[in-house]
Formats: sequence, C-alpha cells, structure tokens
Amino acid sequence: MDYIIYFAITIGILVFIHELGHFLAAKMTGMRADVFAIGFGKRLFGYNKKTGFTFGDLPKDFDGEGHTDYRLSLLPLGGYVKIAGMVDESLDADFANSEPKPYEFRSKSFLQKTFVITAGVAMNLLLAILIFWGRNYLEGDTVLLTTTVGYVRPESPADSLGFKTGDEIEFVNGVAVNNWEQLRNEFYVSNLGDDLNIKFQRNGLEQNVFITRKSIPNIEKQGELLTPEGFKPMVSDVMEGSPAQAAGMLSGDVILSLNGEPMNGSAEFIEIVSNNKETELHAKILRGTDTLALAVTPGSNGKVGIAIGDIFEGKTEKISFGLFKSFAVAGEQMVDLTVLTFKGISKVISGQIEVENAVAGPIRIAKFAAKSAEVGMAGFLYFLAVLSLSLALINIMPFPVLDGGHLIMIIVETIIRKEIPVKIKVAINNTGFVLLLILMAFVIYSDILAL
Repeated sequence: MDYIIYFAITIGILVFIHELGHFLAAKMTGMRADVFAIGFGKRLFGYNKKTGFTFGDLPKDFDGEGHTDYRLSLLPLGGYVKIAGMVDESLDADFANSEPKPYEFRSKSFLQKTFVITAGVAMNLLLAILIFWGRNYLEGDTVLLTTTVGYVRPESPADSLGFKTGDEIEFVNGVAVNNWEQLRNEFYVSNLGDDLNIKFQRNGLEQNVFITRKSIPNIEKQGELLTPEGFKPMVSDVMEGSPAQAAGMLSGDVILSLNGEPMNGSAEFIEIVSNNKETELHAKILRGTDTLALAVTPGSNGKVGIAIGDIFEGKTEKISFGLFKSFAVAGEQMVDLTVLTFKGISKVISGQIEVENAVAGPIRIAKFAAKSAEVGMAGFLYFLAVLSLSLALINIMPFPVLDGGHLIMIIVETIIRKEIPVKIKVAINNTGFVLLLILMAFVIYSDILAL
C-alpha cells in the first residue's frame, strides 16, 4: 500500500510541475488552456468556473469559453494541458476546419510556441536544481575515507571474483580512487556498462582483477558488489526470552568483535552466529562510551534473537558548501546525471545494457519512492529531483507526442512557412502514442519480472 501512495505522490508532483509550466506559459502568451489534467482518459472529477465541481465527463459540446477545466483522469501515468488550436495528447482536432483564432496555439509566433512547448521541461529542470541546491546547502556531503574492502562473504559474487576482506583498492580502469564515494562512482556511474580493471593492494603486494560487467551483480536486486571496511553490526531490537536478552544485549549495542575477531558489518555477524549453533560466543560490545564483554549462545536455529543493522564507525569527512557554491555543485550534478542518462541510452541502443536494467517503470518507481521516503524527507526529495531531471530529458527528445516531437514540428512549420496538415499531425501523434504504450507495456512487464 505504501508503494501505491508514494507512487501517486511522486508522479502527481512531477506531472503537476511539468504541466504547470505549459499552463503558465500558455496564459502568458494569450493562449486558451481548455483543460489542465492530471492523468489520461476518462475524467473522474474536476472544476471549472462554468459548471463548478462535477464528477464524470463533461458534455461533448462543452465550451468553457476560455475557462480552464481542472481535472483528475483515470490513468495516473501522466497528464496534459489542452491548449486551444494545438494537436496534443488529447488528439482533439475539431478546430482544423476553422480559421486560426487569436487565442489559439497555431496563430502564435515561433518564439511563443517554443516557449509554451519547452516550459514543462524548464519547470522540471527548475525543480531538480532547486532540490539539489537546497540539499547541498543544508546537508552538504559526507564521504567515507576508505577504499579498503570490508567483509566478503564466502561464495558471494565478490568472493568468486577473487576479492578478500582488507583489499585496498587503488585504481578502477586507471582512475585513482581516494574514498568510497569515488570508488562507487567508478564502479556504477563513470564506467556504466563497461568492464572493470581493478588494481589493489593485498598484504603489501599489488594485485589486479579484471571484471566483466555481466559478472557484477544487479545493485537493485543483490546490492553492491563490495562494502567498505568500518561498518559494525548494531543491535536495533532484542526479542523477549532470546539468547541475546539472556546475555544482556540491549538495543543500540554495537558489536565490535566475536571470539576476538573484529566485526565488519552485520553480514559477517550473521554468518558467524549461524555457523555456531548452540556454541558460546564471546562478544565485545560498545554501549555508549563503555566497552563490555558478553557471552551469548546461539540457539539450535543459529540465531540469537536480535534485529540487527549496520553503523559506520570508520573515518568520514563532512563537506559543507556555501550558498553560491551549493548552486554550482547542483549544476555539476545536473550535468553529470544528464551525461549518465544519455550514456545509458546509447549503451541500451548498442546492446551493452539490457533495457530492463536501464529503464524503470511505475512498479519500480513506486518501490524506489517508498524506499527513499524510508530514509527520510531528504532522501525522497533527492529521488524526486533525479526523476524530475529524467522526465525533462525524456520529454525533450524528438519523439512524436513528447514535447521534443512537438518542437520539431514547430521548427519544420517555421522552415516551410506553413502549417503541417492537422491530419498528418494527428497521425504522427497517434503513432507516437501507440509506440509509447508498447514501450510502457514492456517496461511494466520487466518490472513484474524484477519483483
């Protein structure tokens, strides 16, 4: 249920901001905006100054006389602003047999048309950069000052590729890495779809591992290939009557070691506990500022009865940005994400990345939205900014029915000095709409398979 709620909130905000851009631009240039719709298809309910608030469809011959009908429609996968005299998502072409009127889209200049068509994209870009800017200014950035590999679980993908706990990574495809954020960026962003050549130190000796992209697990399904050193398991809850409660463990305890072996996160703790059923383990615990020694014996099921997570106890660096620097960094983030988007598209086209791994549909968007919200408002807003930028980039592409497709037709009409016949515009938009529906069906199918 949370997924549905967060999906509705996310899509609702993005669509509203996008369509608000078109709507305001149309009003500013003297065009009539007959409909402002969130969603497609059947009108569920809406409001206009002529009929007030009503449910269901309006009469087919309804004329708002310049008053906009603000509505919510059945299919919540987008939205549109129906501008008089324009062939758009509504595919209404009743105006075709009459002369252009002053308030119609087709009667306006090239610059006015371009302003209206690109205003939705501009609003999505504005939303993204404002969120990035605010996040940079208020939160800054935190980097983990290590490139040393933490726990490597036996028979895990990292283990099969030859990595071991304590490996200190120095270069990824020839690029030096000095912290875990740089390492993660080289693994998953800068070398998107590419094979990796990793150089690292192990026990003072330089080692080298070549990794094909296909051997790197899907980060969404299986998590990251490597985790950094510095994570410690932390108890978040203790079950009544459990071995952990009998041993004196409390919520908030950080487990430093088991049987003298330093812990590298909850995965290692779980591995050791599950392999030592009914065997006493000696744990060193950090509780506040006190270090305690406890003895705990896992049950016959290989569990001690705690909920456990991870806390980073290694070195970090907090980077703060001033007001103007925050904006500059936001601009850099926008450029980096734009480059990454088009790089991903090119690799999908060339077959280096599978479509289902590069494109998220409504189901995965809902999951991402819910997970980002679990992190907190800042996490959700960051996800919203990334999605808003993606929406802007997709919409400006020269594809029929998208804003970029409309822009191409405006440019063509300006060059040939006459309007493209309405029947041709409708046919182009119909074709684009069908292709988008086919793509959406494929993406949703991929989403379902990924569950």
